[in-house]
Amino acid sequence: MSHIIALTAGLSQPSSTRILTDAMATASQNELEGLGDLDVHIEVIELRDYAHDIVDNMLTGFASSRLEELKTKVIAADGLIATTPVFSQSFSGLFKSFLDVLDQKSLINKPLYLGATAGTARHSLALEYAIRPVFAYFRAATVPTAVFAASEDWGDTAGVSGDLESRVARGAKEFATLILGNNLTTTKAIDELETPDFETLLRQGGIEF
Repeated sequence: MSHIIALTAGLSQPSSTRILTDAMATASQNELEGLGDLDVHIEVIELRDYAHDIVDNMLTGFASSRLEELKTKVIAADGLIATTPVFSQSFSGLFKSFLDVLDQKSLINKPLYLGATAGTARHSLALEYAIRPVFAYFRAATVPTAVFAASEDWGDTAGVSGDLESRVARGAKEFATLILGNNLTTTKAIDELETPDFETLLRQGGIEF
């Protein structure tokens, strides 16, 4: 079973960032199910709905109960999809503000699939020089493929198609593989922590009987 949180920082409703998020979430679910995980739950969360809570947390140092619940969900998730619009060659203030109220250790080794949107393709490198480094600071396990969508990537449809669709699928495959690899590692670690029986403990202490 995999539980994934998809955070999107789109400001309008609906937004191209949300459309990209939904496409990334759907592709990730399909990949996980294709790899044998038949119990996948993906929850998409609009950060715009938490804007006032985030600002209050920054000003007071205390999170509201609903924001604290969101933080808990992010920490507990098996994987995280995070998308943001790009303004002035960087991520949105709302996106960064949410990261500012997260504990530094919240995302350690968390499988992370990044996406961003902007009006033109010239903003695409913001994913690599602005957004990815922030999550490197959090020590998240960011997948190699991050998806950027400019206005021209949407084509004549409101959905994801063509080259954009192939990039989304490639990133989703990397994301799903990383999530399942983490789950297997965790299961193995738990198995290895099983307490040996009393006889084995005596033998390890050099006591024969």
